[in-house]
Amino acid sequence: MRYISTRGGAPALDFEGATLAGLAPDGGLYVPESWPQLSPDEIRAMRGQPYWQVATTVMAPFVEGSLSRDELIALCQSAYGTFSHAAVTPLVQLGEGDWLLELFHGPTLAFKDVALQLLGRLFETFLARRSDHLTIVGATSGDTGSAAIHAVADRANIDVFMLHPEGRVSEVQRRQMTTVSAANVHNIAIGGSFDDAQAMVKRMFADRSMTDRFHVAAVNSINWARLMAQVVYYFYAAVQLGAPERKVGFSVPTGNFGDVFAGYVAARMGLPVERLVVATNVNDILHRALSAGDYSQGQVTPTDAPSMDIQVSSNFERLLFCEGGRDGAALAEQMRGFEASKAMRLTNAQREGAAGLFASLAVAPEAMNAAMRHTYETSGQVIDPHTAIGLQAARRLREAGTIDSAVPVVTLATAHPAKFPDAVERATGVRPELPPRTGDLFEREERYETLPGDYEAVRDYVAARATAVS
Repeated sequence: MRYISTRGGAPALDFEGATLAGLAPDGGLYVPESWPQLSPDEIRAMRGQPYWQVATTVMAPFVEGSLSRDELIALCQSAYGTFSHAAVTPLVQLGEGDWLLELFHGPTLAFKDVALQLLGRLFETFLARRSDHLTIVGATSGDTGSAAIHAVADRANIDVFMLHPEGRVSEVQRRQMTTVSAANVHNIAIGGSFDDAQAMVKRMFADRSMTDRFHVAAVNSINWARLMAQVVYYFYAAVQLGAPERKVGFSVPTGNFGDVFAGYVAARMGLPVERLVVATNVNDILHRALSAGDYSQGQVTPTDAPSMDIQVSSNFERLLFCEGGRDGAALAEQMRGFEASKAMRLTNAQREGAAGLFASLAVAPEAMNAAMRHTYETSGQVIDPHTAIGLQAARRLREAGTIDSAVPVVTLATAHPAKFPDAVERATGVRPELPPRTGDLFEREERYETLPGDYEAVRDYVAARATAVS
């Protein structure tokens, strides 16, 4: 399997190369040259299989040429053996056609563990082959940072520098990052928003003064390997609900478009997906883009769903490339225009291509709170704000007839409610408790640096502490 850049100006790489590179040198994102296909028989055979086995089947075509099947099996068994639930991503029924896919049974109680527990092991495997050292630089709106840190803490030949917007993540999210004492972990709180932090990371990947000295890599969803791992749970959930004979819809609370793009990949591989609901909060750039073709950056509004407080969705570029004829040169021009003006109109081909699979909705804070309260009162399930946005969007689109009432809809439960105890308590009157596996999180000492929202300050901090490569 070979990987190409969405902007068409970088050489194709194998899976190992794309994983270690993260962002392409032309500023684009790596995607497979073509989508592998799984037959109905292959999908049907997943029924009753353990999660690691489904993961092996789904990911094997993507890693071909870089990992043997035995190596992939060993990595999957190791990664998913860290989860507290035997099913790894269990399904919970809320109503006749409504389901939750619980993605928060990993070490940091968020969906990003599903991919990052594997990605940390992939990095270590590939670096050992090359006798190389990796400097991971990432930005987080809440959950990516802690999941990445827990995935690579104390792993050989890796340093991680994680930026988060100061005061804009929950206390649990912050502490899950800043209480990790491993020497290779560096946390940085910056002034500004997640988008500011993400822009600094992208700038660092293009900064020759950094890339000539350090092997800089990404762990957020611009890294293809992370998206690949997220494709698995779409198959895992759908076969339990009748696929391939039965279509399934998915509602995905999303800010950076990575999690829902994984669902797009699953559909392109042959999974019978009825609809992918892009559920956003008031930071609604994705809803505006999909519903009206208007991909224009606005001001970030802080909310009780901080992982969605984003106005630039990095992974959306992958969809624009795939539905725009896979024309890298044209997309590079389109993205240059967006980066200069902060505004973009989707082409007719991009809009029409997306419309066949995607629906979207922006959910206001009052509706989010109502969804948390309604879910608790009707099913006894306590959910976090992000999951509530996904559920609310699914219900409203079903009521509007956008989703067939006969099709089961799976809402991705992206985080444990105890990561957002104040917001959950305000909405439901119930204060969720952290599970025992989090231990003494609030007694541990925090360790992080506070820096201004200034690229040079962050660059110099990283350069002074990273390990140069020869």
